[in-house]
Amino acid sequence: MAFRLMDAAESRRLQALVPTYAEVGRSTAATLPAGYHVVRRVRPLRAEQFAPTGDDLLNWRIHERAGLSVCASGPVAPDAVVRLGFGVGPVRVPAMCRVVDVVSEPDRVGFAYGTLPGHPVSGEEAFFVLRTGDQCEFRITAFSRPTTLLARASGPVGRALQRRVTDRYLAAADG
Repeated sequence: MAFRLMDAAESRRLQALVPTYAEVGRSTAATLPAGYHVVRRVRPLRAEQFAPTGDDLLNWRIHERAGLSVCASGPVAPDAVVRLGFGVGPVRVPAMCRVVDVVSEPDRVGFAYGTLPGHPVSGEEAFFVLRTGDQCEFRITAFSRPTTLLARASGPVGRALQRRVTDRYLAAADG
């Protein structure tokens, strides 16, 4: 599966939107902002998985293997925009995000994106593959809070859905 390339008009429209939260870039900080639901998850990987997992991450393949439809302005890059879709049958939830941070270093590869208007929650999520010596891990950090009536009403069900998608991202790191 390959991500769908977003048409230029939609890309410009999404890039013109203002994020739905003030704490842009904070998902990569040591301390996450108060007032949000926080997710921190880590999956150990084999050392030889570092490069291919980093490549998969920067080309949206982790998201696709997690079961999301991906329509993006291109591979992960600063200010790239993406429309993610998840759900089953007629219940499809769109999630629009902008990439707010990208890192491509010898032992650290990943990015963070933040929510745009129309996303059911407000906040940010970071995905990183890290290597320390012969150890490697895939790390996800997020902070969010519901913005739509449906997301607020979903309560524990919404949190369970978020956990399930996060579990699927982590499982997708194995290729």
